[in-house]
Amino acid sequence: MHKFVRSVAELYFIPRSSTLITYMLQATEYQPLTFLKWFWRTEDFARVMRRRTLDPTKAARLVRAGTFWGMLSQAIFGVACIVAEIHGHFVGGIWFGLALVLAYPVVWVHIVALVVWMGRIFVVGPREKQYAADAATRFQNHAGLRIAIAGSYGKTSMKELLATVLQEGKKVAATPANMNVISSHARFARSLQGDEEIVLVEFGEGKPGDVAKFADIVRPQYGVITGLAPAHLDAYKTLQAAGHDIFLLADVVPHDKLYVNVDSPETHAFLPEDGQVYSHTGALGWRVQKASTGLDGTSFDLVRGRRRLMLHSELVGLHHVGPLAFAAAFALSLGLSEKQVMAGILRTKPFEHRMQPYKLAGAWIVDDTYNGNLEGIKAGTQLLKSLKAARKVYVTPGLVDQGAETAVVHQQVGAYIAAAKPDVVVLMQNSALHSIQAGLIDAAYRGEVRIEEDPLSFYQNLDSFVAAGDVVLMQNDWTDNYR
Repeated sequence: MHKFVRSVAELYFIPRSSTLITYMLQATEYQPLTFLKWFWRTEDFARVMRRRTLDPTKAARLVRAGTFWGMLSQAIFGVACIVAEIHGHFVGGIWFGLALVLAYPVVWVHIVALVVWMGRIFVVGPREKQYAADAATRFQNHAGLRIAIAGSYGKTSMKELLATVLQEGKKVAATPANMNVISSHARFARSLQGDEEIVLVEFGEGKPGDVAKFADIVRPQYGVITGLAPAHLDAYKTLQAAGHDIFLLADVVPHDKLYVNVDSPETHAFLPEDGQVYSHTGALGWRVQKASTGLDGTSFDLVRGRRRLMLHSELVGLHHVGPLAFAAAFALSLGLSEKQVMAGILRTKPFEHRMQPYKLAGAWIVDDTYNGNLEGIKAGTQLLKSLKAARKVYVTPGLVDQGAETAVVHQQVGAYIAAAKPDVVVLMQNSALHSIQAGLIDAAYRGEVRIEEDPLSFYQNLDSFVAAGDVVLMQNDWTDNYR
């Protein structure tokens, strides 16, 4: 009863509910249907903003203000109807007014969703077409080499690797952070000065047709496909559909200039016969030897005939060897010297929340919470297994956007965790829990399993959980709109 009262209070306190509605809309990236589904499945509105708070962007402030004044006006009008009935001025006003007062949160949730839906059709859509046309003109008139980077995972990391290494000898521009949709491509195109020798463009894939649309705008001369794994399956439905979409890049880029990560086994079915490949064994005729990794980084030799480059990166994990080898070999193919390439690889370091190690209370924490996929889970658990520690701890809430494959994928997650043999596994109370547990049981895991009801509290108090000598690997994070 207390939970119900608290949840209702969140909805009917107008300043709070207007913020709550705006936060839910923002967290679902202004997707009306996803927003409504989240609203109707929520049982406790007091717990909606557990992990984050509202980012007060211009759009968010506008939505919050409109929702606040709309709900307040409806509530005031409802009360006025009730008062008018009491004084005999409005027959039937009590029930009408009561309905207005009781319904205002639900009414305004749907009004907001409708307004956003109409905005996407009549404002965002036409504006996006205009952005796309402008960006296409700018990209296709640019004299630099345009390189597209696509895949289910590893896109941002590959883009940053290439940018870091190629900047040793070329003028390079790259799309910022993980901004990989048409609007961000358009802003990036407008920022180009025109004298860049290399232009790196990351392609996101949120729904079928995205990659083909981006490729038509950018018209890249080179392409890199970083891997294929279950992701965005709520939109693509199957991994095969996602793979078909991503590999549409091969219809635009000459196959001898399309480079595919074959350490990702799911790419093999889509690989063009004359496509180029890279992996942990080598790239572009260069072979990898003596690869090793630890919390201080990753080292390997890159060998071709009598030439040998001894490379070291601060990136953690052997799964980085293939991308690093490709970045080095590709840079050499574009004319950079061996000295420049070694210096570039040396400057590569962990990206925020992507296999990022740091010390806490005498323990090593490896933060890999940016986002997640099955291949990332596999790489992380293999790293944890290889490290020495007084106690090994693995932490995850599971993976999102797995669609109909959710149960199967999370059972595999459990199997990967069990194979790493951590002393403690920390799981979160959510819809993925039972499938991960089933995977752990099937793989005969014998360590401790700890279930956290409040993930935010666990992460905030991590220093009280760890001890000197521990190694803790944290993989993936769930935003509040996932159960």
